[in-house]
Amino acid sequence: MSALIGVPRESLAGERRVALVPGVVTRLTARGVEVVIEKDAGHGALISDDAFVEAGATIGDPWSADVVAKVNPPAPEEIGRLAPGTILLGFLAPLSQPETVRALRAAGVVGFAMESIPRISRAQSMDALSSQANVSGYKAVLLAATESTRFFPMLTTAAGTVKPATVLVLGVGVAGLQALATARRLGARTTGYDVRPEVAEQVRSVGAKWLDLGVEAAGSGGYARALTDAEQAAQQQKLAEAISGFDVVITTALVPGQPAPELVTEAAVRAMRSGSVVVDLAGEAGGNCALTQPGQTIVAHDVTIAAPLNLPATMPEHASELYARNIQALLELMLVDGVVQPDFSDEVLAKSCVTKED
Repeated sequence: MSALIGVPRESLAGERRVALVPGVVTRLTARGVEVVIEKDAGHGALISDDAFVEAGATIGDPWSADVVAKVNPPAPEEIGRLAPGTILLGFLAPLSQPETVRALRAAGVVGFAMESIPRISRAQSMDALSSQANVSGYKAVLLAATESTRFFPMLTTAAGTVKPATVLVLGVGVAGLQALATARRLGARTTGYDVRPEVAEQVRSVGAKWLDLGVEAAGSGGYARALTDAEQAAQQQKLAEAISGFDVVITTALVPGQPAPELVTEAAVRAMRSGSVVVDLAGEAGGNCALTQPGQTIVAHDVTIAAPLNLPATMPEHASELYARNIQALLELMLVDGVVQPDFSDEVLAKSCVTKED
């Protein structure tokens, strides 16, 4: 009997993404899988129910499916709709929302957290953190350009020449590299900084300069480790001196399971030129800027500080398309003749599974 994959409508306020898109539904049904989509699940991403039906899905109740694919962690009432043994795929926030994992375990749900996919070569197609970070990095630059009082590119006009904006990106993971590349495309002069010295070449590869402060903290799994108090104090002092020379600062620094490190102090903001902009992409973990108000855009010391939450949801069409491909790749790793049979000896499945039956 072929597997049934269910896709519910996302319940989180402001969420416009959907876990599968018609193109991916077509590829899954070709593998012998059945797909059921909740009515209007794709509405926020501008995908009609008819488009899903044309791709081979049915419209109905997704919660009784063998596998349920979501974007955001399930709400308590949604967990209550999952039968024991159901496989759940999605961002499950195992580090920041442990209560959700506990509830899934108590319900007998087998949960695979997309953010726990190991960052190894053969799992790149399943790396939803990276696919969505690309969206965030791109959109952060557009937000910065909108809030800025200055042009990004150099302009030569009859009235004279306008110098290009200078952009500093702090934290050069996937979002940071995309931000550097996007700002560069808009004509800004770009600089990247990270405590992982091995990413310097990546920064240069997108046409940006590398800011070397002499503070290094390479960690495991592609992430930086938390700095000691002494290292953080030295970093903040050196960054404060550097930040004052930039028109735009975009921060993306995160340490999994911990509050975001403070990189931009109030003194650093005060030293920035009036009209400058800080876009803090670490707002969901408290923020990299001392003045950040998560989810808000404020002005302090004549500097605009924006801390948007869930930027991928503001670009739901492409964000959903990328995420759906990640879900497809993970599902295909579990499929055997149209039936979902996770092999927990597989490193990817073992590490991404956060709850399973004993």
